[in-house]
Amino acid sequence: MAYEWKFNPRPYSDDDAKKNLSGVMSPETSDWHYNKHHKGYVTALNTIEKGLEKEDRSTANGNFSVIGELKRRLTWNHSGALLHDVYWEVLGGNGDPSKGTEVKAALEKEFGSIDAWKADFKATALSAKLSGWGLLVFDRLYSGRLLNVLVDEHQYGAIWGGVPLISCDVFEHAYYHKDGPERGKYIDNFLANLHWGRINDRYKKYVLNK
Repeated sequence: MAYEWKFNPRPYSDDDAKKNLSGVMSPETSDWHYNKHHKGYVTALNTIEKGLEKEDRSTANGNFSVIGELKRRLTWNHSGALLHDVYWEVLGGNGDPSKGTEVKAALEKEFGSIDAWKADFKATALSAKLSGWGLLVFDRLYSGRLLNVLVDEHQYGAIWGGVPLISCDVFEHAYYHKDGPERGKYIDNFLANLHWGRINDRYKKYVLNK
């Protein structure tokens, strides 16, 4: 029986998202982005799972095979679904990092100050391709550091063992309806609407194991 991927709820209702995320995106984008784009990745994962269940593994090769394309699209849609889960989770706050005691201290230790971290994070997100992400990750398997990582599309540039603590979607559909080509303005608004309490919960769970 094929595995069933779940379309995870946001930590707020659709109506609350339209209102509380208005500083970051238009109400329409809040709806489209979650209920069309994000949901689409999960729907595709389940379609792929059904395809993988019946596909003949003996047809696999390094040029073209259905099994190869299914495997390729699984990782793309998996990354898209997961990063969107984090994206919605960390939004919906007032951007006050004092609400995230442990993660704030860790960022200050790694980057020198919250402002220095923000500057590096913004530069990272600005540097992604037109379809990409800016991420704060915990480098669990190698350095044990907090790193700002640029990812093109959903997975190109991701690091093995990098646990995403903050994810900023910089695909054009995330901000064009409100800010047009002003990606930097959108990133500033994203940072100003972070929910540091939930970010701190992620830090405690995935870094401090609490």
